[in-house]
Amino acid sequence: MTTLLNSKVAATRDTEEITPMPFCSAVGVKPGLPDKDSSRRRFLEMAMGGTVAGFVTIVGMEFATPLPMLAQSKLSPDAALQELMDGNRRFTSGRLTAHEQDLAILKQNTIEKQEPFAAVLSCADSRVPVEMVFDQSIGHLFVTRVAGNVVTPEIIASLEYGAAVLGTKVILVMGHAGCGAVKATIQAKEVPGQISALYPHIQPAVDQAGPNLEAATKANAKIQSTLLREASTVVASLVKDKKLKVVAGYYDIASGAVSLLE
Repeated sequence: MTTLLNSKVAATRDTEEITPMPFCSAVGVKPGLPDKDSSRRRFLEMAMGGTVAGFVTIVGMEFATPLPMLAQSKLSPDAALQELMDGNRRFTSGRLTAHEQDLAILKQNTIEKQEPFAAVLSCADSRVPVEMVFDQSIGHLFVTRVAGNVVTPEIIASLEYGAAVLGTKVILVMGHAGCGAVKATIQAKEVPGQISALYPHIQPAVDQAGPNLEAATKANAKIQSTLLREASTVVASLVKDKKLKVVAGYYDIASGAVSLLE
């Protein structure tokens, strides 16, 4: 429709005899006006064409592009968690929207600062692409990763920075199906290098849940999220003041779905 209107408007530039537009009567213009009114008619046609084009563009954007992320300061911890889970539903349904956002604008807006609305402590497993799993783009998530998604002093420091300085509203500690670190802890076999340094962090979950990999992985995510709340005075204070939410989750690699454990 926009192309048709533009072509008709363009045609008026090459002739003094203007073919009446279908919408002329709607704007109070009668067909067959004298030549002296051609400029007024041309202006009205172009204005109407622009209005229709703008309307079509707006309607198209409503369906084709994602709504912009709410300003971080306007998100409550519950709303931030809901945004994560909504994004995961888009991911599992194959209706991703993050890729449609203007990357140039996102990059420009994040050169000088970052305002992620959520933080995620994830395993380092390459099958867990955190931003994609939650359908989020540049600057939306503050992600820390370590095999077994365990809480260490360095991880705590990073997440404290995300919450206290950057203002994240929710921290999700996310285990995943088929976690090699949990599996290795269950088997307790000799391993090369410093891989076994992970075992003490994960062993409490194995002791609690037994040798079942899925159960132990979920128990580990819950234990690590509890540890984060209790070991960090910064996080504990924000949680107490209801400015931050700390939850545990489990990512099913096969389905792509994230389930909350608390």
